[in-house]
Amino acid sequence: MQGLQKFGWTEGSNIHIEARFSGDDADLCRRYAEELVALAPDILFASTSESVAAFQRVTRSVPIVFASVIDPVGAGFVRSMARPGGNTTGFVLFEYSISGKWLELLKRLAPQTTRIAVLRDPGLATGIGQFAAIQSAASSSSGIELSVVDSHDINEIELGLATFGREPNGGVIVTGTPSAAAHRKLIISLLTRYRLPNIYPARYYPADGGLASYGPDPVETYKRAADYVDRILKGATPSELPVQAPIKYELVLNLKSAKTLGLEIPSSLLATADDVIE
Repeated sequence: MQGLQKFGWTEGSNIHIEARFSGDDADLCRRYAEELVALAPDILFASTSESVAAFQRVTRSVPIVFASVIDPVGAGFVRSMARPGGNTTGFVLFEYSISGKWLELLKRLAPQTTRIAVLRDPGLATGIGQFAAIQSAASSSSGIELSVVDSHDINEIELGLATFGREPNGGVIVTGTPSAAAHRKLIISLLTRYRLPNIYPARYYPADGGLASYGPDPVETYKRAADYVDRILKGATPSELPVQAPIKYELVLNLKSAKTLGLEIPSSLLATADDVIE
C-alpha cells in the first residue's frame, strides 16, 4: 500500500482493496480466491505460490500480480520470465541457486557442522527445488550429511528436530515455505533448545530470534509489485510485463542468538552483513 501511494493510489479515495489472509490453510486459500474473483476486481494480487495457483484455477482473464513466488515458470504460472503470457506476472522471491548459499553460510557460521537438516515442505515443488540446490552444494562440500524434516506439520517439526538434535555437530537450513514462516516461532524455539546453528531465507527469522538469514528483503518485493499494479490499472497487460528477480540479497545476523548457541561469528561475515541484530 505504501508503494501504491507513491503512484497516487490511496485506499478509500481512488482505490478499494479487498484483502483475505488464509495463512497456511489450503482450503481457505481456495475459498478466498473464489470470493475475491466473484467481486469482479480490476486486478488480483497474490503473495505466495499457493495464492497464484488458487487464483489461476478460478480465472484466466483477471490480471494477477504476485510478489513472493519461487520458480513461477516451473510451477506453470507463466510461460517464461521475459514473456510471461496469459494473465499473470510479478516478482520472484528468490531463485533456487540461493539455496546453496545457505549451506555455505551455515558452514562459515558453524565450521564444526557435519550434519544438516533441511526443513522443507515436500508437498510443494519449491520445497523439492530448494532441496535439490542444497544437495548440489553439499555434494561439493566433503563430510556433509543431509537429512530432511517436514515443515508443514507441527508434530513432525517437533519430532524431527528433537530426533536430529540428539546427535552432535548438527545444523539446520529452513527453506522458504509458507508453512515454515507460519511456524517460525516454534522452529526458532526448538533450534535454540537443541542448540542447532540455523539459517533462513528472510530477515524476519533472525528478527524473531534466529541466527542468520540470507535472501531479499520481502518488504521491498511488495513495494516493487506496486509498480506493476499501477501499470495494469492504467492499461498495461500482464503479458507485456516480464517477471523480475530480486535486485539484492541481504545477510542478516543475530549476535544474541550466536551467543546463546556458543558461536563466534567470523569478522569477515560481520563486515559484509547488511544488518546485525544485537
